[in-house]
Amino acid sequence: MGGVIRFIIAIGIALVSLVTYCFRTEKNPVTGEKQRVNMSVEQEIALGLQAAPQMAQQHGGLHPDQKLQDYVDRVGNKVLQGATGGKTPYKFDFHVLADAQTVNAFALPGGQVFITAALLRQLKNEDQVAGVLGHEIGHVINRHAAEHMAKQRLTQGLTGAAVIASYDPRRPATMRTAAVAALIGSMINMRFGRQDELESDRVGVAYMAESGYNPEALIGVMEVLAASGGNGRRPEFFSTHPNPANRVANIRKAIDEYAPAYANKGDGDNDF
Repeated sequence: MGGVIRFIIAIGIALVSLVTYCFRTEKNPVTGEKQRVNMSVEQEIALGLQAAPQMAQQHGGLHPDQKLQDYVDRVGNKVLQGATGGKTPYKFDFHVLADAQTVNAFALPGGQVFITAALLRQLKNEDQVAGVLGHEIGHVINRHAAEHMAKQRLTQGLTGAAVIASYDPRRPATMRTAAVAALIGSMINMRFGRQDELESDRVGVAYMAESGYNPEALIGVMEVLAASGGNGRRPEFFSTHPNPANRVANIRKAIDEYAPAYANKGDGDNDF
């Protein structure tokens, strides 16, 4: 009886997770695409604003050079104008972080975009800066964080149901089955993360071209990221980010599709 009850409970959890995921859809206010998300645009904005100070603190706070901040604001807003024509419900803010060691850029839900001083120092020109910011703008506009949270809730529900259905405290061997189910859920979420990165690379190419920047510069950014990763980079299967080599191939394909006039023209020499 215990096994039957566990199975019924597991089926119930799985069905609730699936129904909740499938019926929570919203139309993206910028792209018009229907997406499965579990929060509103207003909630995304509030979440990003709430988390921004803590994220800045983790990277040594904001950079004290106001000229550098103004420069990033100018580039970011130029890309944003090309991406949306100024029509977006998100309140974008671009932040330069004082962190001189971590080569990174990231975006929070709702429009809070960050780039570290360490990454800026390694970028060669304004086109590459625009490429980084365009990629992060793509994450926000395509609502990747909200999508990921919805998918994560779904996979947690399904793997939780699998664990309940398969685990029997009287049979220690079933612990291995439960651990495998949890690992599969983790791998699925990592794959979602990799897909989001590739999509943001593609839309970043389009945003750069639309705002007058050369999208070939994104390839140079991938070279910077590859160098910063060193030989200790984890295999792609165990990472939320695709390997830079795979991202380069994806970027070249996007350039051919969205901005063929820029193909193989280099990434400019407008140093900053």
